[in-house]
Amino acid sequence: MMLKQLKNWAKSIERDIMALYLAARDSRVPWYAKALAAFVAAYALSPIDLIPDFIPVIGYLDDLIIVPLGIMLVIRMIPAGVMNDLRKRGDEMLTERPRSIIGAVFVVLIWLVCLTWAGWIIWKKG
Repeated sequence: MMLKQLKNWAKSIERDIMALYLAARDSRVPWYAKALAAFVAAYALSPIDLIPDFIPVIGYLDDLIIVPLGIMLVIRMIPAGVMNDLRKRGDEMLTERPRSIIGAVFVVLIWLVCLTWAGWIIWKKG
């Protein structure tokens, strides 16, 4: 029973990510919701995670906490009728899931900034 609920929840997250991907391009969505929808969808569709999954426990934090919270926030910014339409279209898109190169580049840039900053701190102390 619980496994089925978990699968349904995961499917709804996937559908909502597709809906946000569409929302970022939809003229019925306010600009601020479009911007956040684009960010959340790009991050969720990025093949590279901010916190790599191979790191024990915290590696899955972004997948289990950050992405769903971002989705919930954006959904509240989009009118209900528009969101229902986007979800229907998102269901249709699940078979052809897009990848976000922009999201991957964004995550790589964050890692480069963090590594540069850490290297600078180590160099200053040495």
